[in-house]
Amino acid sequence: MTLTRAGTFTSVEEDERTERHPQTGRRESEQERIDRNLQEMLGELRVALPGVQVLFAFLLVVPFNQRFGQVTDFQKTLYLVTLLFTTGSSICLIAPTAHHRLEFRRQDKENIVRTGNRIVVAGLALLAIAMTGAVLFVTDVVYGTTTTTAAAGGVALAFAVIWYAIPLRRMAAGR
Repeated sequence: MTLTRAGTFTSVEEDERTERHPQTGRRESEQERIDRNLQEMLGELRVALPGVQVLFAFLLVVPFNQRFGQVTDFQKTLYLVTLLFTTGSSICLIAPTAHHRLEFRRQDKENIVRTGNRIVVAGLALLAIAMTGAVLFVTDVVYGTTTTTAAAGGVALAFAVIWYAIPLRRMAAGR
């Protein structure tokens, strides 16, 4: 006997009769896979959004700091670019929730998941750029060129490797 997601038990014979999904190998229907994918995506957004909100809040108060009037033109431009990338990231990472809320009665979760996935990937890329920009901005205001270059370069490299290179390499290897 096996416990199902619905909390009921099925016999071994029932488990063996249930076909495995061709893409996932799980014992789930296409609709169950789409439902699971949507829930996973929304759960992932619950993790990413607080970080974006904190960064956005930080950036919104920076110009009201007394020292902001003393920043260089480069730092002002960097601030604006970082603020805009953070805004873009917020837009993208909140969009799947808005799409789901507006379209859920149409019973087209597959489209919400497919479109939402693309938007979330774009939003995460924008977030990586925004966070790197924030580190570049702060270190440029507080430290010298060497520290600024090392810190921002290290952050950019960490995002590139951990968020993108590792999973893309795995995908290319067919795993």
